[in-house]
Amino acid sequence: MTCTGVILAGGLATRYDGRPKGLELVGGIRIIDRVAAALRHATDDLLLIANAPDAHEWLPGVRTAADLVEGAGGLGGIHSALSHAGTDILIVAWDMPFVPADLLATLRSRAAATAVDAVVPVSDTSRRGVEPLCAFYSSACLLPVAARLEAGDRRVIAFFDDVRVDRLALGDVSTFGDPATMFMNVNTPSDLERAESFARATAADDRRP
Repeated sequence: MTCTGVILAGGLATRYDGRPKGLELVGGIRIIDRVAAALRHATDDLLLIANAPDAHEWLPGVRTAADLVEGAGGLGGIHSALSHAGTDILIVAWDMPFVPADLLATLRSRAAATAVDAVVPVSDTSRRGVEPLCAFYSSACLLPVAARLEAGDRRVIAFFDDVRVDRLALGDVSTFGDPATMFMNVNTPSDLERAESFARATAADDRRP
């Protein structure tokens, strides 16, 4: 089945020091470009979900669409992604600079092997216990997501009770790296400093013989 890689930058397009946070540089590369590169490795096409009026300029050649339900948070983003893609999706929030391409490919292949509707990585750094904005969702999730939005339940994992969900165990997730790093969100200047420090350390390790 075709799978679209979705970069989720919707919501209220909150500014980070005067710029959308996904356009900040980590290791000399914009976060949005890091996410796009990881998704390209694991998907057939890309889609950017963003509400900013200049969002179509962020990734030339990548289709851009806005949220269909305003102010619906992450669940609204998943709804918009599934609606606009019209396919299964791999979705990654645009402020996560270190999501590994191989992890995304594993989420997709796991869905194909198990015939489930969603595959989410378990994370001990998330209050939900999983990372719903770094996950695979089949097109079958669209109606359950829409129903939860219609009912006013906007929890990002609200529809999990209505679909078949496979949780990639923490031990399996950890084979791709430290979840605290892989699922880091750059929300504040201090987060950006931490991300930059990690990028520098990784680059230094790569240069060692």
